[in-house]
Amino acid sequence: MCRSIKTLRPPFTDEVTQEDIRAAALQYVRKISGFRAPAAHNAEAFDQAVEAVTRASAALLESLEVRGARPRETA
Repeated sequence: MCRSIKTLRPPFTDEVTQEDIRAAALQYVRKISGFRAPAAHNAEAFDQAVEAVTRASAALLESLEVRGARPRETA
């Protein structure tokens, strides 16, 4: 599945941006919907799904505890 989606947690990725998370969400929604770019009548549903997956992914990454990983610095 979605081989172009990279792992976004340490130790695989040290710095993850909101753009990284959104790009992964977009790839996921494209994969499961079967649309690279939805038709106009599906655009709103597609965009809402991307935003929902982005939020869920960000929440997941924020709550994961990776044992043995060095603590992340917050800005």
